[in-house]
Amino acid sequence: MKYLMPVAVLLPIIFGAALPLFRFKKSWHRVCYVLSGVCVTSLAVLAMLLKRPEGPVTLVKLTGTLHITLWMDGLSGVFSGLVAFLWPLASLYAFEYIKHEGGDDRFFAFYTATYGVTLGIAMSANLITLYLFYELLTLVTLPLVTHTGDRRSVKAGMKYLTYSIGGAACAFAGMMILYVHGSSSLPFVYGGFVEGAGGHGTLMLIGYLLCFFGFGVKAALFPFHSWLPTAGVAPTPVTALLHAVAVVKAGAFAIMRVTFYCFGTSLLRGTWAQSVAMAFAAFTIVFGSSMALREQHLKRRLAYSTVSNLSYIVFGVTLMTPAGLTGALCHMVFHGVMKITLFFCAGAIMYKTHREFVPELTGLGRHMPVTFSAFALASAALVGVPLLPGFLSKYELATAALEAGGVLPVLGVAALLLSAVLTAGYLFPTVINAFFPPAGHDDRGLELARDPNVYMKLPFFALMAAMVILGVGSGGLISVISRVAAGLI
Repeated sequence: MKYLMPVAVLLPIIFGAALPLFRFKKSWHRVCYVLSGVCVTSLAVLAMLLKRPEGPVTLVKLTGTLHITLWMDGLSGVFSGLVAFLWPLASLYAFEYIKHEGGDDRFFAFYTATYGVTLGIAMSANLITLYLFYELLTLVTLPLVTHTGDRRSVKAGMKYLTYSIGGAACAFAGMMILYVHGSSSLPFVYGGFVEGAGGHGTLMLIGYLLCFFGFGVKAALFPFHSWLPTAGVAPTPVTALLHAVAVVKAGAFAIMRVTFYCFGTSLLRGTWAQSVAMAFAAFTIVFGSSMALREQHLKRRLAYSTVSNLSYIVFGVTLMTPAGLTGALCHMVFHGVMKITLFFCAGAIMYKTHREFVPELTGLGRHMPVTFSAFALASAALVGVPLLPGFLSKYELATAALEAGGVLPVLGVAALLLSAVLTAGYLFPTVINAFFPPAGHDDRGLELARDPNVYMKLPFFALMAAMVILGVGSGGLISVISRVAAGLI
């Protein structure tokens, strides 16, 4: 069973690398090729979730102590499961959308390879493995951001690359502090592997913040967030994965690893480093929602929403308690499902109507009922309406913060509540105006607007079903996540 880990990581990378070698005469041949690789990978992940591998698998020995090793623990399982569920849906959606962009073979080569790289991050057994896959993620997603090749996309790609390299360099400096004063093998051990500070307390806290802000670049933490809205020029299947699964969640996941599995909460809790990290997370929650409320471009509005919601996850991590990590993991999973739905809807609107700004969506709900029904359900979930998943994860985060006590956790709860109000302000009016346009609204130009075809609609139905199920029947999942957060799995 343990050898399914390298299969899950390497198979999509190989499929992606080999794709340009095939000259598909018909588009459905490419569909079959990509889906076969993606679905086999997801089935391999499912098999490992049902029966966890018995031990790690070392791929490469870099030095006597540093190894590229894969392992699936409880935290790996949560992230891998989210990725394995969403990637086939995203690939199916992309087949139709990418037709009007061109460069299908090049796009799906990198798109499929990104799946394997993301699973490599999820299944890393130590920090050096995570770091190498983390860097590789930047390289394989850069061509996706710049896919259209115009000036805007190239500029966005260069900004993404600059921010990512800067963040990785910062994280590397923190990692070197861990290497010298922690453990030379940099393993992931629940509770951390730093045995006290050993006279290097301040240095270790600085090392933690270097890792926190370095990996926080991909998690769009303020003030390193601006690359994310700019990257919205990429094709929607790319932005959906950037915002919901691969890149931004990799940043949040890496922060979880260094906090709970490297430095350890016993070293960090109650220190100035925890206060700094929590303050930036709480501020980013409100900042992202405020910017989303001001933004009129639909994809950029959703991008700022992602900036805010990622810091929900980071805030839960900075509480440095099992309850806080439970809330963070719940929101990581639930936000992935909610946000990818919203971006899929935005892409369908742009694909069918070429409309990109919020005021232009008035009245479209009657012409694109499936698309806007999915948008409405995901909006309600993201706001935190009861019986939907967003409410559950926000409840877990708020109760964890109140249990932790202190000024900053309480301010964090206030940030969560304010963000929920702002989220309602930037999502609900869009839904209301789409289905119930004001009297006298001119519908001219909407006659040809309609829902997309089955490739794009099937993911809508699957994601809407997932949101309903997660909202009313996620007790078992939350129970498993709480055991993961407590280090029991």
